[in-house]
Amino acid sequence: MLYKAFLVALLAAADAFQAGAPLSFQAPHSSSASLQQLVMAAKQVPHGGTLINTFVAPANKAAVIATATKTIEMTDRQSCDVELINNGALSPLKGFLNEDAYNMVVKDMRLPSGDILGLPLVMDTNDESIKVGDKLLLTYKGTQMAVMTVESKWFPDKPLECIKCYGTATIEHPGVRMVAMERGKFYIGGSLQGLDVPTRDFPCATPAEVREMLPGDADVVAFQCRNPVHRAHYELFTRALDAPNVGPGAVVLVHPTCGPTQEDDIDGTTRHKTYVKLIEETKDTPSGKRTQWAYLPYSMHMAGPREAIQHMLIRKNFGCTHFIIGRDMAGSKSSVDGEDFYGAFEAQDFAKANAEELGVVPVPSLNLVCVGDEVNFEYITAEEAKARGGEVKKLSGTKFRQMLRAGEPIPEWFAFKSVVDVLRAEWK
Repeated sequence: MLYKAFLVALLAAADAFQAGAPLSFQAPHSSSASLQQLVMAAKQVPHGGTLINTFVAPANKAAVIATATKTIEMTDRQSCDVELINNGALSPLKGFLNEDAYNMVVKDMRLPSGDILGLPLVMDTNDESIKVGDKLLLTYKGTQMAVMTVESKWFPDKPLECIKCYGTATIEHPGVRMVAMERGKFYIGGSLQGLDVPTRDFPCATPAEVREMLPGDADVVAFQCRNPVHRAHYELFTRALDAPNVGPGAVVLVHPTCGPTQEDDIDGTTRHKTYVKLIEETKDTPSGKRTQWAYLPYSMHMAGPREAIQHMLIRKNFGCTHFIIGRDMAGSKSSVDGEDFYGAFEAQDFAKANAEELGVVPVPSLNLVCVGDEVNFEYITAEEAKARGGEVKKLSGTKFRQMLRAGEPIPEWFAFKSVVDVLRAEWK
């Protein structure tokens, strides 16, 4: 198996990987021949058929930068989008959507090529002087990330975008609030020439690099999260390997998003530190040996069903064949009355409806609950708990964060002690 061929190298680097350091991967501006070799390391075909890589060769960087007519300092969200376009995580995109493609994705969730795209990828600006034909040097906190050739500039219909993509136009929705209040009044589209990636507190392996460490002949189940992994999450993604639609010998790729998210979420750097601790704690367990980890510089939109498609598409490009769809996937609540914008299984049903065309198998998450006392506890399905007649233990994410802030003890049935210790030390 191709997986065995990688095993020696992976074991040699295991300590560094388990500690959260990046493996010794090839640079993102690798040649097309070597990139194709990496792509074949996982059995999943990239979205659109080819893994995009917009990075220019190091020797050509200065010449590309010299063509720029303007310099734009990007926001956190924009930098995440640029990095994921450059490294192929958003294949088949080679840049930000032009106006026609944007309109198609907004209305029909489809690119001009016919490929599915859950949410539109756009660069926004308030700069009225930017015009078609300009070449923009896109920078982020001291890093020159890309040169963008402006091919289209327009005044978007943001209310329509919000209705179609988020299902609402009220700023009570965090994604709508982002579109309405954070993004500039103009959108600009055009191709990118990748230059570099920003320095982060956590490693973000490219799709090609992740594919190299995945098995080439077995299913890969992706687990998306934007919060620290608690015990229920851990039980959920490790048990997903035994789902009836997952093949033997499968592995799970835990792939947290570490970019901007909701206002009250724990920041990406702190989340990464919790993942490092959990990896170290579980690496020698049977489940830990079937678990791989990588980190994604993605900014959450909280768009429910359409964001579930976006997550599946991205993980497909990272080599995953399956994707865990939980209750209220990428869901959000009204900032006014706390009501959910999406049904508990709306994203799951939408993912199932588009799964065959997308080429990713959705794995519905088990409805796991905890029963027992503070010391002797176990996670079982809600159906089994009901049949037993036992009391189910409950603690909401909001209550958990309140207890953290107040310094109250966190029950170990809910969260790993190592994770809680990191959160107490790092998160305020």
